[in-house]
This record gives sequence, C-alpha cells and structure tokens, in this order.
Amino acid sequence: MIESVSNIQVRYAETDMMGIVYHANYLPWLEIGRTELLRENGLPYKEIEARGVMLPVLEVNVKYKRPAKYDDTVSIHTRISEKPFLKIKIDYELKRGDELLATATTLHAFMNSKGVPVKPPTFFKEALAKHY
Repeated sequence: MIESVSNIQVRYAETDMMGIVYHANYLPWLEIGRTELLRENGLPYKEIEARGVMLPVLEVNVKYKRPAKYDDTVSIHTRISEKPFLKIKIDYELKRGDELLATATTLHAFMNSKGVPVKPPTFFKEALAKHY
C-alpha cells in the first residue's frame, strides 16, 4: 500500500455564497493528492508523460459527508491499495482535522501517447514495487 497526505487551504473562490465549497471543486483537490503521491514515490506526472505514458481518468466517485468551508485546512489522504495492472485505482479521504469530509476514488488507464491502452511501464512498476 502507498499513502500520502497533502494539505490545502480552502480559497474563497472555491465556495458558494454560504461559504461552503462547491462540489466540483473537490476534483482538483483529488488531483493534488494524486500528483503528490506519485511525486513522493519518484513518479512526477511530468516525467511519466515525457516517457510517453498517460493516465486518463476513467471514473470518479465522490461521497460527500460534511461540508468544507472557506479558510478550512483540508488534508487529502491518498492511497493506492492494489498493485496496478491495466488500470490504477486511487482512494482518497478528505478531512478537516479528524473530521471526515468526503471519500473518493478515481480509476485511471495506462495509455501511450497515441491513446492506446498499455500495461504499466517497467519504470512505473519498479517505483511502486517496494510497496507490494
């Protein structure tokens, strides 16, 4: 299992008139968690893409439990629990302190630069191997 925690401060522009985060603004937070988890494990997105591998999102599922509000510090707990094969599933918990605000999952395919599905490349598998 691979885990990472990233923190963000809720910006005013991410909220509605009630000071509550608009639901679609959680998606960029998931991307922050995902890119940081990969970077921390030697796989910055820029390098992955430079090597001709893309990780398009196939599915997103978010379950909202409690509202995030303006100026909250939200921690994004990101986890890859399963060894990737043709797809990679990433799980998220978004928290304010110990309070669970939302859970989410994203599912990504491995594709080459022409949009053809591929298996995870050797460099990707090697970077994650120590966790499985």
